[in-house]
Amino acid sequence: MENNYRTRPHRLPDECYQGFVTVAFTCCIKDKKQLITRKEIFLPCSDILFAESIRSDCIVLAYIFMPDHCHMLLQGKSVFADTLRTMSNFKQKSGYWLSKNHPEIEWQKSFYDHILRTDDEIDNQIRYFLENPVRKGIIEDWKKYPWKGSMMYDLNEWCPL
Repeated sequence: MENNYRTRPHRLPDECYQGFVTVAFTCCIKDKKQLITRKEIFLPCSDILFAESIRSDCIVLAYIFMPDHCHMLLQGKSVFADTLRTMSNFKQKSGYWLSKNHPEIEWQKSFYDHILRTDDEIDNQIRYFLENPVRKGIIEDWKKYPWKGSMMYDLNEWCPL
């Protein structure tokens, strides 16, 4: 029997992720394994994220590694910026690093994204990231959560309320 379902494209056209755009991405660990909030994983993955961001002319406004997923907010710095390429390269290179150093950890195949259009949306997204470990019951004060960062802000000075 033929499948007559019409499927929507999983992503917007590539050009929607290019230039002066701000995009929130979420990627998850396969099988919801609770392993990525360890210093020996966080630091190399953060380094890869920053390197790929610079390579694609983007800035990491905020990112946070949760036990089984990570969130990142990327912003293009020029007309040549490519947030989607940053995210794709981050997943590929961090996935390769994980396969060599922590083979029990593997990214899910794809990731989620959301294009932000206003400064209020950006502030709300950063607030959501920072409050995530509190909502999940991991920690009581988001400022004490160590697995976060930014290329632009001191997140411990962020005033999300």
